[in-house]
Amino acid sequence: MARKPAQKDTRSFTPPPSPQREVRRAQVDIGFDNQSLLGALFGQFDANLVQVENRLGVFISARGNQLHIEGPEDSVARARDVLKGMYDKLSIGQDLDTGAIEALIAMSDEPTFDGIVDAEPGNGKGGPPIMIRTRRKTIVPRSAMQATYMRSLVRDDIIFALGPAGTGKTYLAVAQAVAQLINGSVQRLILSRPAVEAGEKLGFLPGDMKEKVDPYLRPLYDALYDCMPPEQVERRLASGEIEIAPIAFMRGRTLADAFVILDEAQNTTREQMKMFLTRFGQNSRMVVCGDPRQVDIPGGDGMSGLADAVGKLEGVDGFGTIRFTAADVVRHPIVGRIVEAYEGPTT
Repeated sequence: MARKPAQKDTRSFTPPPSPQREVRRAQVDIGFDNQSLLGALFGQFDANLVQVENRLGVFISARGNQLHIEGPEDSVARARDVLKGMYDKLSIGQDLDTGAIEALIAMSDEPTFDGIVDAEPGNGKGGPPIMIRTRRKTIVPRSAMQATYMRSLVRDDIIFALGPAGTGKTYLAVAQAVAQLINGSVQRLILSRPAVEAGEKLGFLPGDMKEKVDPYLRPLYDALYDCMPPEQVERRLASGEIEIAPIAFMRGRTLADAFVILDEAQNTTREQMKMFLTRFGQNSRMVVCGDPRQVDIPGGDGMSGLADAVGKLEGVDGFGTIRFTAADVVRHPIVGRIVEAYEGPTT
C-alpha cells in the first residue's frame, strides 16, 4: 500500500518576540557656585531647562543652586554636560539663547564637546576652547564640524567649505577674516560671489554698478555688519580695506596680504573658478563656500566650477575640504529637518 504524501504545513511561523533592551535609568545632582548666573542659566520661567528636558528626554528639578537630573543613563550624562556647558558660556560673558543651547545639545554626543565648551585654558581638558573674537562678539563652534572648520581656517591656505544653507560656512569665514583684519595679520578683506540669480529672472536692475550687484552680495554684508560696528565697516569699505565685488572683478589681479572669500561658489563656471584660485598671492588665505546641491547656472552641477575644483584639488597640500551636512545646520532646528527632507530619497 502506497504511503499518503505528507501534507505541507501552511501555518505561518511567528518567532517569539525578542526581549527589549532594558533602558538603564540614572539620576545626578550638579551645583553651580555663582548664583548670580542662575537666572540666565535657567531662563525665564525655566525655559532653558525645559528645552534641555524636551530635547534629551530627562526631568530636571531645581533647588537653590543645585539641579537634580533624572532619566535614561545616556541622556542624563548628556544633560549634565549641556548644563555645565551653558554655565561655562555664561561664566565667560557669552550669550545664552535658544540657538546656543540647541548647539550644545547637538554637540553633547560628540567626542570634541569638552574641548569646545571649556571656559578656561589649562584646566586639564585639552587647552582653551576654539573661538573667533571680533569687535562685536566672540564666536564659538555650534557643531563638531564647525570646530573642524574653524581649525582649518587658521591652518590651511585655501579651504573648500561645502554643505547646505545654515551651517555657518560663510558666516564663520567672514568672522575669521574680520578677526585677522583687526589683528593686522592681513591688510585687506575681499568678499566675492558670482552674480547668478537663484532660479528667477530679475531683468535689468536700475542704478550704478554698486547698486546693481549689491543685492547679490547682501548675505556678505549681513555677516560683516554682525562682526563689526557699522561705522567701522563703512570706513574700511571707503578706504578699500574691505572690498565686496562680483567674481568678474577679480580677473587680472593678484590678491596678496588678503583674506579672500568666495560665496555661492557652486554657481561659478570652471573657467571662473580657475581664474579665482589663481589670484592667490603671498600671505593670503582663501575660503570657497558653496552648496554643491544648489547649482543655479545653466548646465547644472556638471558645469559647476566648485565640484570640478574640489575633484582636482582635494588632498593637495595647502588645501582643506570641509563637508557639512543637515546635522550641522545651526539656524532654527526646523531648518535642519527641511534640508533632510529635501535631500532625502524621492518617492
